[in-house]
Amino acid sequence: MNIRQALFLKEKWANIIDNPKIVCNFAMLMQIYMQIYIQRALTTYIGRMLEQFPVISITGPRQSGKTTLLKKAFPAYNYFNLERPDIRQMAMADPVGFLKEAGERVILDEVQNVPELFSYIQVLSDERGSTGQFVLSGSQSFLLNEKISQSLAGRVNVNHLFPFDVSELKGFDLTPEKLIYQGFYPRLYSQNIDAKDFYPSYLQTYIERDIRTLKNISDLNLFSRFISLCAGRIGQILNITSLANDTGITVNTAKSWLSLLESSFIIFLLQPYYRNFNKRLIKSPKLYFYDTGVASSLLKLNTHEMVSSHYLYGSLFENLVISELLKGAYHRGKKPSLYFWRESNGMEIDCILERAPDKIAAIEIKGGQTFTEGFLKNLNNFLKNKGETQVEKWLIYAGEYSSVVKETTVVSWKDFCMKFKGQLMMEED
Repeated sequence: MNIRQALFLKEKWANIIDNPKIVCNFAMLMQIYMQIYIQRALTTYIGRMLEQFPVISITGPRQSGKTTLLKKAFPAYNYFNLERPDIRQMAMADPVGFLKEAGERVILDEVQNVPELFSYIQVLSDERGSTGQFVLSGSQSFLLNEKISQSLAGRVNVNHLFPFDVSELKGFDLTPEKLIYQGFYPRLYSQNIDAKDFYPSYLQTYIERDIRTLKNISDLNLFSRFISLCAGRIGQILNITSLANDTGITVNTAKSWLSLLESSFIIFLLQPYYRNFNKRLIKSPKLYFYDTGVASSLLKLNTHEMVSSHYLYGSLFENLVISELLKGAYHRGKKPSLYFWRESNGMEIDCILERAPDKIAAIEIKGGQTFTEGFLKNLNNFLKNKGETQVEKWLIYAGEYSSVVKETTVVSWKDFCMKFKGQLMMEED
């Protein structure tokens, strides 16, 4: 039984049972059930890396589950949250004393708040000479990675934890429209929060806290407009000049703000595939969001029923699939090699997955639920003169049936979630 099924039963029981004690006891059981930890895929990989590196780092967006993962998966480690003013003051006042008193197995959450610690962690970990000493966690990729590269190069294994990927949500309703609308942040599932209640507060907190920390932006309303305009450009070739003009800012400011959105895990830029196949190629990246729930909120989608009729539905479904490939790789300790292909004549492949130097998967993504041969048009025309490169052709669509059509593996959304995503990422089922 999954959480949503349990909530449904709770409502039914409350309607048919008159005994308030029984209903109250059921509610208490539900409260306990809702707190059950959903195992994160990254846990296994981190456990292996703790046996090989003295320091592990985990970055990711706020509320993606980093703290919960660390506390649940590694209870033997002493945990310190450096966003707490008292703990932060202790660490800043006496870094050496703080680290020595903390113990030999330590989790330092939001560690970028005390950058003075990094050099001392380097010295202390070298002195001890053992693996698995420190786990460093933070929500601000730029600040944390900058300090790591300066002080802990060669000593740290770097990881990223994003909101859930679909393989971590077994038992939930995984229809594309609902997932696009709901997104993947853990609290939406553990606390059964509706997306329209979660994301506006999440975005407001992100802008008022993280953005002000990373860069002094005087007009936060203008920055909010900028993010919303980015959501309207999902899956499009990035035209920074157009984006800057529509926002009312300079091109350099737009570049700076895009970098902020990347470093705080709101957006990512999918780069074009540059392998020389004697074609005139588009060389600008495409813009996507790590979480479709964030994008849906920015697009003012207030119910999942609004998703399928929205003019950007196809782009949102494309974003859903590509972000799943991205998260699925990172959550298993892999660095994904994802690109797109677009020629100057407009011929495009939504996603190119480089599986080896001479082997790629060309992936077309369609939001339609009924397969038509037109879905295969670009794949049939792709790289007819591809030289020695081996090309696997895939179509992922929102329908129900999977098959092989004209050398293309046609995969339904459900089968992509349950099986083929792992196969594409060269994982064992």
